Order: sequence, then C-alpha cells, then structure tokens
Amino acid sequence: MSSSDTAYDVTADELRQFVERYEHLEAEKKDITEQQKEVMAEAKGRGYDTKVLRKIIALRKREPDDIAEEEAILDLYKAALGMQ
Repeated sequence: MSSSDTAYDVTADELRQFVERYEHLEAEKKDITEQQKEVMAEAKGRGYDTKVLRKIIALRKREPDDIAEEEAILDLYKAALGMQ
C-alpha cells in the first residue's frame, strides 16, 4: 500500500464521519420540527391562534429597539393609508 492509498483511506474515513454527523443532525432536526408541530397543535387545541404565537416567537428573537422602529414605521404607513 502506498502512502497515497493510506492518505485516501484516512480522508475517506474522515469524510464518512462528516457525512454521518450531518445525517445525524438532519435526523435530530426532523425530530425537533415534529416536536414543534406537536406543541403548536396542542396550543391550537387549547384555543390559541398559532399564527399569532409564531409572530410572538419571532419577536422574542429580536432586539426591542428593532421592534419599536418597525412598529413606528408600520404605524406611519398605516396612517398614510388611512388605516388607523
């Protein structure tokens, strides 16, 4: 076996490990997505508006200043269109 064959074997093993790790993460992501759907289904069953819940979740990820600026612009646009 030449040194290039050995290098290829190591690279193939390493590559296989990367692929398998990624596939494992994909499976975990699928499980988490399914759990998130179950949570939303439960909330919907309890009478909550899941569309609004998703908006609340998105807002909680953002900075308060960003939210305030967006809401101010939204109010400005709504006023300009006579929607207030």
